[in-house]
Amino acid sequence: MLTGKTALVTGSTSGIGLGIAKALATHGANVVLNGFGDVDAAKREFRDIDAEIGYHPADMSVPAQIADMIAYAERTIGHIDILVNNAGIQHVAPVEDFPPEKWDAIIAINLTSAFHTTRLALPGMRARGWGRILNIASTHGLVASAQKSAYVASKHGLVGFTKSVALETATAGVTVNAICPGWVLTPLVQKQVDARAAADGVDIAEAKRRLLAEKQPSLQFTTPEQLGELAVFLCTPAADNIRGAAFNVDGGWAAQ
Repeated sequence: MLTGKTALVTGSTSGIGLGIAKALATHGANVVLNGFGDVDAAKREFRDIDAEIGYHPADMSVPAQIADMIAYAERTIGHIDILVNNAGIQHVAPVEDFPPEKWDAIIAINLTSAFHTTRLALPGMRARGWGRILNIASTHGLVASAQKSAYVASKHGLVGFTKSVALETATAGVTVNAICPGWVLTPLVQKQVDARAAADGVDIAEAKRRLLAEKQPSLQFTTPEQLGELAVFLCTPAADNIRGAAFNVDGGWAAQ
């Protein structure tokens, strides 16, 4: 389905990004990975998939490194047909206690990096008449939670950025959409589950239930694989006229 296409997925050495990268590769795309996780372990996830896999260690808060990553992808794997802006970080604190350097880092990685990758990849997509830009936002791009001011601001900004660029490309063969996951059982979330189990004196299953019950009515985690398949769908002809949408995959969180 995606044979001959090249995808760049930022923040893809684990979790959601890795799940999306695997789904795209499974459907034929060559993939450039990025992130600070275990690169060798991430690449092993593709050992049974017939796709070319590259990696670039760009720090997504540094524009020059982002530009170098785009150039690397085009030089070694191929022009970027599918751009998945997934890189993100989090910090939790009341706004009056929020460290300014944490605010700046979250905005830079979660939001500004998507501007830089998009501005660099979009001209080639326009020239070739086909492209897909997928911004991995969050349910926090649609609704808010306390003590997450920077994260919520960055993800709301990413949804707004998605809509604006989608309008700019509305008559092109390039679509721009956002995916807004709720709770996903990534390694980082598993650490939160483990900490909650220890703090509350309950087992892992009960800790998961309590975490989900606060926000996610389905009481089920979304999986990286599910998000990957949604990303694949948004790259198919069936999604040619889906533009500027924000898909909340959150077990009913935003419906409350």
